[in-house]
Amino acid sequence: MRRRATQAFIAALQKLPPNFKAKGDFYVFVDECHRTQTGHLHQAMKALLPNAVFIGFTGTPLLKANQQKSIEVFGRYIHTYKFDQAVREGVVLDLRYEARDIDQKLTNPAKIDQWFEAKTQGLNDLAKAQLKQKWGTLRRVLSSQDRLAKIVADILLDMATKPRLMDGHGNALLVAGSIYEACKFYELFARTDLKGKCAIVTSHAPSIADTKGETTGAGETDNLLKYQVYARMLADWFDEPAQQAIGKVELFEQAVKKKFIDEPGQMKLLIVVDKLLTGFDAPSATYLYIDKQMRDHGLFQAICRVNRLDGDDKEYGYIIDYKDLFKSLEGAVQDYTSGALDGYDQADVKGLLENRLDKAREDLEEAREAVKALCEPVAAPQANEDYFHYFCAQDAGNTEQLKDNEPKRLKLYKYVAALMRAYASIASELAKAGYTPDDIEKIKAEVDHYSKMRDAVRLNSSDYIDLKAYEPDMRHLIDTYIRAEESEKISAFDDMSLIQLIVERGPEAADAKLKGLMKTEAAVAETIENNVRKLIIKEAPVDPAYYDKMSQLLDALIALRRKGAVSYQEYLARIAALTQAATRPGGGSSGYPAAVKTAAQRALFNNLNREVELTLRVDAAIQAARMDGWRDHPLKTKRVRLAIKGALEAAALAARPGLHGAYQVAESGVPEADTDRILDLARHQSDY
Repeated sequence: MRRRATQAFIAALQKLPPNFKAKGDFYVFVDECHRTQTGHLHQAMKALLPNAVFIGFTGTPLLKANQQKSIEVFGRYIHTYKFDQAVREGVVLDLRYEARDIDQKLTNPAKIDQWFEAKTQGLNDLAKAQLKQKWGTLRRVLSSQDRLAKIVADILLDMATKPRLMDGHGNALLVAGSIYEACKFYELFARTDLKGKCAIVTSHAPSIADTKGETTGAGETDNLLKYQVYARMLADWFDEPAQQAIGKVELFEQAVKKKFIDEPGQMKLLIVVDKLLTGFDAPSATYLYIDKQMRDHGLFQAICRVNRLDGDDKEYGYIIDYKDLFKSLEGAVQDYTSGALDGYDQADVKGLLENRLDKAREDLEEAREAVKALCEPVAAPQANEDYFHYFCAQDAGNTEQLKDNEPKRLKLYKYVAALMRAYASIASELAKAGYTPDDIEKIKAEVDHYSKMRDAVRLNSSDYIDLKAYEPDMRHLIDTYIRAEESEKISAFDDMSLIQLIVERGPEAADAKLKGLMKTEAAVAETIENNVRKLIIKEAPVDPAYYDKMSQLLDALIALRRKGAVSYQEYLARIAALTQAATRPGGGSSGYPAAVKTAAQRALFNNLNREVELTLRVDAAIQAARMDGWRDHPLKTKRVRLAIKGALEAAALAARPGLHGAYQVAESGVPEADTDRILDLARHQSDY
């Protein structure tokens, strides 16, 4: 019907009045010109506006060799921007291709013939031949329940193991061969963990009329199955009776498309046939599964649904082809002008698809070389301590060296993450990619080594806390592909820092966790020391005098360890006690005079020469002067400062009875630096 309407429209355009001539200067801009400008419509438009300037726009400039080329229709190119250039410039992502074959065999042809004859006894030979022709087509064979189930199982495995699918950052489209097959796919997925996270989006608009005359007594017809699947899907989505929900297809599609884009972890798969394969922009879409015969522009548009940019963890769009559409892709990338894109200019499709395994191997090798080059300067034998000295600090606990080496550590984290992503994408197919068994073992050992060293360096430098922010999906990759039994050791740090682990579970727990990453006791000790040092520096403003003492104690303990003056077990006990003391500002309430009760008072006591009366005088002055928001308000801050200065001067007067009056005290006074020091201390007290 739509085609007839288009033809009628074109015919109307061609019936021009006698002596018709368009007046004025016309510029005609035609979007998606590859769709409409190769036939009668273009001819009609040119006849209507013979002197107009026609400018065509298209993101799919693939006009076939046996048709008019775009340059023939519109004249010279004003501007071209090819796919491979867009990839190089980071406008779109590269596409990775993989063909998957699901072989089907007739298990017992004789019994099939017997069944067919039994079911068609009442038909004449012509009717039987027509029925055999209908049901013996390739489409019907390829839509067998068993084959669809194999594809579903395949996709579910990818959902659990592939980057972005398993962590909910990305999702997928499945192109089915027909609406019937889309419904069959949906039924199968609805019985799995994807129930509620998958939907059908097609041109089908179910109606109760679809069910009339579809009851045969021998099972569901295609139309009846489509109606029933849609009815169940819509009823579940809207949580209302099917009869009420069946008319809300449009609302349903809008909702699931929005959820697919905004919440990829909650809408992981859209099953489509023709819809959404053009003009649907979903950056989260990372995988396209094709189980439909497609060619030409439709195919090109479809595969470009998954090449949109979407964060650092989306490096490629993946095409999984169950129809062997690109027969020219065998081993290395060959001629793109055959197979599904037969007849197109090679320049137009250059760089469109690259063999997944070939490119995955290339990425893995590049990642291996990058990590090796970065780590090459690490001194032999490249043990944990050697990595610490190069990426962290030559002198354990030296904060300046730690800061200076931060760029190198960030490179290490980035390069190892890239190595692990590259390994993850090909881990189960290393042999298919051309690696020998010895190569595979070597690569596994390398990935394991660098991932351990990365984690050890991160812990030693106290950078571990940045793990999730810096590499959001690495935990899943590690758990899935690399030393799964050891990933449990690392995961314990997800919920607590190394300091928390020492305080809450004791030094033995920390030692056991670290030894999963480090080979020597010295490496474990350095890592603990660096973390304690960072804690002391972080907490120092709360109580400078107390944490200066902590720093001195840490220095002394490090010196004893290096000299071998204490056993490793004694060292662990001492460093644990020091860590616990450092986590409690002032060391807790014990060891202080009874009058010094609060944490703020203890901080003042430690920084006012441990004088009880002076401590209480300054505390009372601050409490009386402070107002809400005083730290961020200049006038309120000045009020607190004057109160501190007054308390210090009053105490000085009381300590020097020979002075006469406050004037002389102010003149000889309390140094301004002392006042500022106590003011800064007060800023860091939660009690104030």
